[in-house]
Amino acid sequence: MTKETDTKKTKSGWLNLLVDYGPLLVFFLAYRHYSPEGTSDAVGEVFAVVRGTIAFIVAAIIALAVSKWRLGKVSPMLWLSTALIVGFGSLTIFLHDPFYVQIKPTVIYLFFGVALLVGYWKGKALLKMLLEAAFEGLNDAGWMKLSRNWGFFFLFLAALNETLRMTLEFGPWLATKLWVFMPLSFLFTFSQIPMLLRHGLDGQGEEEAEHRIPPA
Repeated sequence: MTKETDTKKTKSGWLNLLVDYGPLLVFFLAYRHYSPEGTSDAVGEVFAVVRGTIAFIVAAIIALAVSKWRLGKVSPMLWLSTALIVGFGSLTIFLHDPFYVQIKPTVIYLFFGVALLVGYWKGKALLKMLLEAAFEGLNDAGWMKLSRNWGFFFLFLAALNETLRMTLEFGPWLATKLWVFMPLSFLFTFSQIPMLLRHGLDGQGEEEAEHRIPPA
C-alpha cells in the first residue's frame, strides 16, 4: 500500500468519525449555549433543548450530504440515525418535550441490537451489510462473532440510556453521550480487534476499524 493510499484511508476514517459524531457535538454545544446558567428555569431549559434540537437536525442532514459527497455513499446506519434524528427531533420541537430526543438513542440501540442478534440466530452476519468493507479480510466466522458481540453491546447501551434518562436531568444526561457512551463505544471497538485479527482482519482493516464506531 502506498503512502498516498494510507493518507486517503486515514482521512476517510476521520471523516467517518466526524460524520457520525459531529451532529451530536453540535447539539451539545448549542444546548450549552442556550441553556440558562445557575437557574432552574424550566422554560429556559425547554428553549435550550428546542434550539439544540434544531441545530442537531440541521447538522445531521449536513453530515448525510457530506458522507454522500466526500465518501460517495451513505451507510444504512447513518440513514436510520438521520431519519430518527429528524423524526424524534421534530416531535421535540413541535411538542416542546425533551423526551423524544432522549428516547431516540434507545430506539436505535434496540433496533440494531435485536436485528443483529436475530440475524446471528439465523446464521446471517447483518453487521457486514452495515459496515460493508470496513473490516477487510475478515472471514465469515469473524463477521458472525462481531455481529453477535455488537448485538449484545447495543442492548446494553439501550438499557444504560434508559437508566440514565430516568435518573438524570437533561443536561447531565446529554453530557453522558460524550463522556460515557462515546468512550464505551471506543473501548468496546478496541476490545474486538484481537478477535478480528484471529479471523483474518489485515492491518489495513484494523486501521479502518478504529474509525468505524457506530454512533452513540
